[in-house]
Amino acid sequence: MKPLIRLFFRTLRIVLGPFMLLFEVISRQKPVVRPPAQQAQVDQDCRSLVLYHFKTCPFCIKVRKEMHHLALTVEKRDAQHDAKNKADLIAGSGRDQVPCLKVTDASGQVQWIKDSGAIISYLNQRFAVPA
Repeated sequence: MKPLIRLFFRTLRIVLGPFMLLFEVISRQKPVVRPPAQQAQVDQDCRSLVLYHFKTCPFCIKVRKEMHHLALTVEKRDAQHDAKNKADLIAGSGRDQVPCLKVTDASGQVQWIKDSGAIISYLNQRFAVPA
């Protein structure tokens, strides 16, 4: 019975996946516009961030949409189809839960943020443009 259930959900993901990705693109807000010097600093700060995600995970889509809105160039690593990325995620955070944001500070300390709401909150606190 389990293989049949897995097959059903795998097929559902294959069928709905392209629609979810299309929705991600058409429902994005316009990215914020910063002065060039400020955007360069944001881009520099984003080099210390890595997002582990699954391409069609709804929570990952939510985080990627917010990153687009904040005009962040964060490295994204697919933890679903790349075994090395999945192993790195499990070794670092202790679980294969996505989305997961790896934050490395200037001293090399690593923090793993595992919840989409917590990731979005962190990004907004660190990179939001004042109104």
